[in-house]
Formats: sequence, C-alpha cells, structure tokens
Amino acid sequence: MTRELCGEIVQVLIGRQAKPTTLGERRSATGADYLIAAPVTQVRATLEGFEGDRHGGLTRRADARAPFYPRGTEIRNSRQVSLVAEEELAEIAEDLGVAAIEPGWLGANLVTRGIPCLSRLPAGTRLFFPQRATLVIAEENHPCALPGRVLQGRYPDEARLGARFVRAAQGRRGLVGWVERAGMIATGDRVEVVLPPADEYDAAVAGSSGG
Repeated sequence: MTRELCGEIVQVLIGRQAKPTTLGERRSATGADYLIAAPVTQVRATLEGFEGDRHGGLTRRADARAPFYPRGTEIRNSRQVSLVAEEELAEIAEDLGVAAIEPGWLGANLVTRGIPCLSRLPAGTRLFFPQRATLVIAEENHPCALPGRVLQGRYPDEARLGARFVRAAQGRRGLVGWVERAGMIATGDRVEVVLPPADEYDAAVAGSSGG
C-alpha cells in the first residue's frame, strides 16, 4: 500500500560553478563559494539532471560517499538533485543563533514547504510534479564541512560556525535524488510525494525466521 503526502516548491536553484578539480583551481578558490546556487523561475529536468546544474550527468565519480568502489570509479549518478526543506533550514538557523540559512549557500536545487520531516523520507520515495517531471529519492544528504565554510563567510563573528553546522544539520540537511522522468519544475509547483511501502522486507525476514 502506497502512502502519499503533498507539499510545495518555494524555490528552484541552479549551481553553475564547477567544483575545483585541479590543484591550481583549489588554491585559487575562495572558501567553498563554488557551492552556491542561484534562484531561477523554473528548470528543465532531464534524465541527466537539472539543465545547467553542475551536479548533472548520467554518471559520476565515486568518492567518500560510495566506499564500495575505488575512488574515481565511474558509477550511476544518483545525486543529480539536492532538496532541502524551508522548515528544517529555519530550525538549523535557530539552533546556530543566526538570522537565516539561505538554501543557495548549501548548493540546494529545490526548497520544499509543507512536507513533514523531509530529510527522513526513505530511499525510493517519488516526487511527482505538475509538468511531468518525476524525481526519485536516493538517500539523505548528510552534512559536511564545506557548506559550513560558506556560512562562516556570511557570519564571520560566529565562532566555529562550520563545525557547529555539521552537528546542527544532522537529520535536517535534506536529500539527494535523481530524475526518473523528464519535465519542467517551477517555483510554486505543487508536488505529490509517494512513499514506498513500509517495512515489507523486514516483515518478510521476520516471517521467514519465525517459520
């Protein structure tokens, strides 16, 4: 049995600046500002991701998030799109004692409103948009120090904000996913959230061991 929720997209963003790859690029980069994404009215979601966004591509190189493979191995790109919740960003900002955390500072692509506990949606959840696009959630986007560097630059008087962000954002940093069906996604879109059936595998294992 499927479970459904509804929410709203309050912001669409695109990150156009590529991540520094060479030693020279890393040395010349200012903090982690390459992460920053800019708001747009709408975006075309293709099977390679959001058009024009640096996270796009059918494949990506394995990194610390994919420890099953040697670093650099070409794997499926299940991290094409980053989602955050307006409500969770407000909670993180309050815990950190700062005025606000802009989603663009975290490199987010979509900002939702009205979806309870967005960061806890399970893998396999599907998001259906009015103009045909469908996203599939791959996993929780665990916080790291890089967005903390961006925050520190915006609030230079806040001590150790980068490290504090990682702790405060646990379970509230949002999600990553990939495009299953192409279409358009726009600010103001109503999004239908369909969760996978709950605990079917655990129930099956429990049933087999009990027999």
